Amino acid sequence: MTFRFTRHTNDLERLSAFYIKILGMEILGGFQNHTDYDGLFIGKTNENWHLEFTKSNEIVQFNFGDEDVLVFYRNTRLEYESILDQINKYSIIIIEAKNPYWNENGKKVLDPDGYRIVISDLKIKL
Repeated sequence: MTFRFTRHTNDLERLSAFYIKILGMEILGGFQNHTDYDGLFIGKTNENWHLEFTKSNEIVQFNFGDEDVLVFYRNTRLEYESILDQINKYSIIIIEAKNPYWNENGKKVLDPDGYRIVISDLKIKL
């Protein structure tokens, strides 16, 4: 099964720059003017998931809650430290998570739309 998380944005360029420059993802594909929508697929090559961000003439009024969070688990310690270096380089503020687990096991930031992102210091164990 492949997973796609899709979300509309008012600023596709700024949002994609965050996920690429800060989180180290890649543009996997995209589209322009598809029934008045532009979009990008962003993720990591050879993974079974990706993010889709779309933009249209509609202005989005975001209403994200404290528990609306995307969590990214590191594959290596170097990957985690590299992302933290980019967070510091671009002066992105680390915020307090409502769930204390994420304060103990990662760093929480806001993407340009205000959506909460956790970069976990843990390797995922299912």
